[in-house]
Amino acid sequence: MLLCLDVGNTQIHGGVFDDVGLRCQFRKTTQPIGTTDELGVFFRTVLRENGFDPKQVKRVVICSVVPAALYGLRGAAEKYFHCEPLVLQAGVKTGLKIKYRNPAEVGADRIADAMAAVHRHPGRDMLVVDLGTATTIEVITAEGDYLGGAILPGLGMAADSLAGGTARLSRVEIARPEAALGRTTVESIQSGLIHGHAGAVRQLCALMAAEAFGGKKPWVIGTGGFARMFERDGLFDEVVPELVLLGLRRAAELNVPEMINKA
Repeated sequence: MLLCLDVGNTQIHGGVFDDVGLRCQFRKTTQPIGTTDELGVFFRTVLRENGFDPKQVKRVVICSVVPAALYGLRGAAEKYFHCEPLVLQAGVKTGLKIKYRNPAEVGADRIADAMAAVHRHPGRDMLVVDLGTATTIEVITAEGDYLGGAILPGLGMAADSLAGGTARLSRVEIARPEAALGRTTVESIQSGLIHGHAGAVRQLCALMAAEAFGGKKPWVIGTGGFARMFERDGLFDEVVPELVLLGLRRAAELNVPEMINKA
């Protein structure tokens, strides 16, 4: 089995794959990250609670936007799963042609999203919208060129900013209000968060389609923890919440020689 770990600023999103596909998913807060032993025990416990024997895990693949988390995660993979993890970073095969001016600047999660999208829909112009701690939009051509995209504050960050930067606005639940016209402060904030974010994503997607594809409509994939909240807005052609995990599985397929099993 393959254990995939997507380490974000807010959560670690994990998934376990076998020959059939994605068998289970789990989440853990990123901060505090925990020690090697705390991480290892957590992962083994989660696997057992989901009906899997941790000894069946032969490979571990990691993408992380939190550099400080890598030391403990590497140690947990080596000590508790007896393998050297594959970390998605510069030098790893991706199957993409990175056209960013400085490819090293591209977040590993953004690359994983693009890898999964290309594998899922080869030969298609695409946009990937990942709604997590930050909202990112990736532009990928039918030829597999990763052109770049946009980054904007995610829903949680926007809500925290309003609460922390104003005297009278409090932190609200991130939920879709019944109407765009808010009649309470909570409803007004929720309307601004949800409908404002949808408008920003729609505008960015339209601009990128015009710039990258001459106005031809690309296939748009929504992913990330908040993607389901926008299904009714017509922003996406499909929603695949586990897209990063699928990209990590693709990385494992392309980089088998990089993984040294110590068992």
